[in-house]
Amino acid sequence: VQLQASGGGLVQAGGSLRLSCVASGSAFSINNINTMAWYRQAPGKQRELVAGITSDGRTSYADSVKSRFTISRDNAKNTVYLQMDNLKPEDTAVFSCKAFDKTILMDYWGQGTQVTVSS
Repeated sequence: VQLQASGGGLVQAGGSLRLSCVASGSAFSINNINTMAWYRQAPGKQRELVAGITSDGRTSYADSVKSRFTISRDNAKNTVYLQMDNLKPEDTAVFSCKAFDKTILMDYWGQGTQVTVSS
């Protein structure tokens, strides 16, 4: 499974961005994906989980992004989205997506996309 993330950029505080992550590969592998998630890593900080969504639509969020970020998933398009509203300078980070294959207990990672929020 390959993951391709996009949608990052430079935005002013209070602005919005929408990240996308498309999964590709064999249909068999794609169907085995359960949870998809977004992580971020700011300079000098550890990578942290931002939001996750299961194949049946259950979501979870880091406390720091609740009520501002929304994760969604289009299973037909093998795509997970992260709508980010009311962005803050502390949201500046490289955002990466991850997919979890429940049958072989394997994580797949996409390349990161830079999100920069100016004050």
